[in-house]
Amino acid sequence: MNNMFLTILIFAPLLGVLALLFIPKTNEKLIKLVGFAATLPSLIFAIIAFWQYKAGAGLEQFAVKAEWFSFGNKEAMQNLYGIELYQPISYELGIDGFSLVMILLTAVLSTLAAIASIHIKKEWKGYFILFLLLQIGMLGVFASENLLLFFFFFELTLIPMFFLIGKWGYFEKENAAYRFLIYNGLGSAILLIVFVILFAKTGTMNIADITYLFHSGNDALIGGMTDDFRLGMLIALLVAFGIKLPIVPLHSWMLKVHVQAPPSIVMLHAGVLLKIGAFGLIRFGVGIFPEQFGQLAFVLAILGVVNLLYGAFLALIQTDFKMVLAYSSISHMGIVLIGLASMNEAGVQGAIFQVVSHGFIAALLFFLIGVMHERVGTTSIEKLGGLAKVMPLTAGFFLVGAMASLGLPGMSGFVSEFLAFLGLFNEMPVVAAVGTLGIILTAAYLLRAVMGMTFGKTPVYGEKVVDIRGVEFIPVVAMLFFIVLIGVYPSILAEPLQATIEAIILGIGG
Repeated sequence: MNNMFLTILIFAPLLGVLALLFIPKTNEKLIKLVGFAATLPSLIFAIIAFWQYKAGAGLEQFAVKAEWFSFGNKEAMQNLYGIELYQPISYELGIDGFSLVMILLTAVLSTLAAIASIHIKKEWKGYFILFLLLQIGMLGVFASENLLLFFFFFELTLIPMFFLIGKWGYFEKENAAYRFLIYNGLGSAILLIVFVILFAKTGTMNIADITYLFHSGNDALIGGMTDDFRLGMLIALLVAFGIKLPIVPLHSWMLKVHVQAPPSIVMLHAGVLLKIGAFGLIRFGVGIFPEQFGQLAFVLAILGVVNLLYGAFLALIQTDFKMVLAYSSISHMGIVLIGLASMNEAGVQGAIFQVVSHGFIAALLFFLIGVMHERVGTTSIEKLGGLAKVMPLTAGFFLVGAMASLGLPGMSGFVSEFLAFLGLFNEMPVVAAVGTLGIILTAAYLLRAVMGMTFGKTPVYGEKVVDIRGVEFIPVVAMLFFIVLIGVYPSILAEPLQATIEAIILGIGG
């Protein structure tokens, strides 16, 4: 069973896809039920794996490796030292503490986003088929143990997202979809080039083997790759995953997506897909090229501060709440870069905590804004006001989400920001001091927007506004639970991540 565990976890939504193909598109009730239910097996399996690991079980029990396909002549591909550089391409899945946490985040948000999809108005069948394919891609990225499989799942997320944005988005949905595809397609092309070079130089696509060869100190095992060439490879990875994260100035596509995509899809985009950029930087950047990553640490710290301040300044002047949240995501991803740039345990831990924390917080806020848009038909701050009177529960949840995002103690945002800045202050105190201005600005733009909407002058709404109700409570309560749980009991994350963080620190010479 363990050999099939990850395969079932990743591909379980495919059963939902197959079932949906045979359901008439007019049977909307059954389509919604199947679409939601198809997300549950992956969630259940992710929870089982997490609790088994917490109980002391080794994650290696879930690993699977089977020969996928092969090409070439094995005997002809021997180097001078008699080491076989050729290996057949294998289907390899496995998880460590970090990827397990990301899989659990993905599974939870996928189920909650499926519930949030109640606000989708048309063509449920096509929507949920693409939704479930997107879930497979996201789960597969975090469990892949070789380059080809990682790239396959990485690409699998692009096509469903393109159609989900372009078909079910808002007024400028086609423009947003094409921007998403062009920018992320460019990142994919760069990533493919890097992966092909890594395979050509090492003769293997296994990520663990590649990492070992690069850490061995024997340049002959990696095709005599020079330090400058390795630095170039790292910069290419930084661009490829920097588009995904995104890093300023590679960010403009993301603003369109956050504003034009349906809220349920933005929940997954902001909560998971952006985090693939951070995951890739840690897994491949820090993991394979630690020395070169150290050389770029100061540059990464500056980029992180630029992200933090640029996103915060522009969020402060926005008149649409979706744009506030879009620039907020850019700003908060700067904290990930700041943590990684510190190259120490506190900073790296803070960066990973920020990945998970922002996943829940961003998904919560975008779900709430979807509820609000459904009721009043606008997200313009200037046209909103007095929500505390007409939608008191929604207004209260908005305020709690804002408090989490600005780093209120007792919530997950505080833990991640504290650790990331603690790590950077130990290494680059001046840069860290400048970066703290972003924390102040975060409080300013979030409170300005939320207080304006909730307690500002009440406009005349066209009809009686209904507050959040029914199944809409489920995503809100679930995400708030995780936000508070991580805030008051950070060990729930720290313990599974400890082995991964120690391996990272050991790799960078810490």
